[in-house]
Amino acid sequence: MQSLHRLYAIVSKEFKQLARDRITFAMIVMIPLVQLMLFGYAINTDVRHVHAGIVDLSQTFQSRQLIQTAANTQVVDFKRYYSSAEAAEQAIVKGQVSTVLFIPADFVRRQLERDYQLTGMRPGNSTVQQSVAQWLIDGSDPVLSGAVSGLSKLPISIKRLPRPALPDPEFALLNYFNPEKRASVNIVPGLIAVILTMTMILFTASALVREREQGNMEFLITTPIRPTELMLGKILPYIIVGFIQMGIILLLGHWLFNVPLYFDVGSLLLVTLLFITASLTLGLLISTKAQSQLQAMQMTVFVLLPSILLSGFMFPFAAMPTAAQYIAEILPATHYVRSIRAVVLRGAHFSDLSFDLVCLVAFSIVGFILATLKFKKRLD
Repeated sequence: MQSLHRLYAIVSKEFKQLARDRITFAMIVMIPLVQLMLFGYAINTDVRHVHAGIVDLSQTFQSRQLIQTAANTQVVDFKRYYSSAEAAEQAIVKGQVSTVLFIPADFVRRQLERDYQLTGMRPGNSTVQQSVAQWLIDGSDPVLSGAVSGLSKLPISIKRLPRPALPDPEFALLNYFNPEKRASVNIVPGLIAVILTMTMILFTASALVREREQGNMEFLITTPIRPTELMLGKILPYIIVGFIQMGIILLLGHWLFNVPLYFDVGSLLLVTLLFITASLTLGLLISTKAQSQLQAMQMTVFVLLPSILLSGFMFPFAAMPTAAQYIAEILPATHYVRSIRAVVLRGAHFSDLSFDLVCLVAFSIVGFILATLKFKKRLD
């Protein structure tokens, strides 16, 4: 009986302590809620509304019908028109669109010749010309390219011949950057974002908390060091650590999974530097709120979950609802996943990624200012 009383006292004490720890109590409620919302609402493997472009060299009623037919599938949303295949390819490299429907100038003639040959009304060549148009696809994401590949056969309405129904024509599928559709090619660059998010935020989130728990904070407060200098001093060592981690992942990915490494080194270093800085400032911001290293770890997990699920690392960004996409744009990992894949897989230059880089810079500046201001309040 005495043992049960002692056990009850310990359990009661733990519940009371947990109730006073507001951050831990909030994590108990928020983490399941966030995961439920993410997996039940935001995560969707049924890819729809992929950003697409058009190169229509035919400019005929039939080509416009084809474009409308493709748009009605809701798999693609045509956002831009391009004058040539070269311009469309450059747009795919920059990430403006994920696929382009290329309609050649002789689109109607190709379809008519194919119909004549299939019905035997014209001798033609022994090999039937199946490809009447082309889909240019960013193959670096196998899930996205698989969804677009489903449009390889679309019904085309032109003046039909008096004949039995013919099969729909074939569209040529040109998968850029990952013609073999290997998942590892897409995963390895995104894995850099996940690992850097986890380690950079956790390291810096624990930095100031560790100083406080070890009793070093009082010493730092009495020194002439300024809050800005303290924040910078906590960030700079981990920037080098982040670059080391990035190098390890890329080299092992190339060695084990044959991930191509044809990229501009300067662009890779710049986008990674901006993301590391953004992640470190977020970790510093967490460290000004957390009271213990356990709380710092809990808050890091709270940031890590949406970073993994909403950034496009695991699930296509285009498949997410609009509200989830807006939330994802707030996360630094979203911009880095897009940037690192563009640089490593598509050979993009940092000048092609101005929007994502500006977002990372803005996040770093705002986060650093907020962390510094909150640390000043602690000095008071």
